[in-house]
Amino acid sequence: MYKVFINDKPLLLTNKVVKETDFEIFLLESIDLDQLFIKIFQNKIKNPVLYHPNEKVLLKLFKSKIPVVKAAGGLVYNKAGDVLFIKRQGKWDLPKGHIEKKENKKDAALREVEEETGVNQLSIDYKIGKTYHVFKRNGVFKLKQTVWYKMDSGFSGELIPQTEEDIEDVQWIPIEKVSQTAENSYANIRLLLQMNAKKLLKKASKK
Repeated sequence: MYKVFINDKPLLLTNKVVKETDFEIFLLESIDLDQLFIKIFQNKIKNPVLYHPNEKVLLKLFKSKIPVVKAAGGLVYNKAGDVLFIKRQGKWDLPKGHIEKKENKKDAALREVEEETGVNQLSIDYKIGKTYHVFKRNGVFKLKQTVWYKMDSGFSGELIPQTEEDIEDVQWIPIEKVSQTAENSYANIRLLLQMNAKKLLKKASKK
């Protein structure tokens, strides 16, 4: 199963039919995605599910129906165990950005974190997952697929928000305040943090 967020609302991609009366199930193979997205944005569909019986082709088929923008970013910790957040358009987010042509994912993630926050001395520990969300640009719906890495940094200098990317603020958030900060974030970021909650709590207990 995959979760794709549309205007912070989850769209489930699954190969299993669940007997739930509050879900609306659509066939992925024949669905008009643009019409589905429009209805979700208009709150005409509250709990959409896209179904295809073959789990192996589920995500591939979905991505064949929509332009895909690939991005990479980081869940970054400093030596104190604090987590690096950016604020854009009034909401807290994690630093990320587009993968440039011929650029590998790890290099893109490191570059984007430094560009958006001013933080350097970065090292990648491991990949922590992928998130998916749909956005509309120039009248076209697109899927942003972001790969995330857990990073560490020994940086202790000034944090510099990349204002040309509409970043208003950059802060190191103490680990015990991450959950509270995430309440004013995006659903895909909250999901990413939930996926790594045990490791976050483990770090908090060591502080």
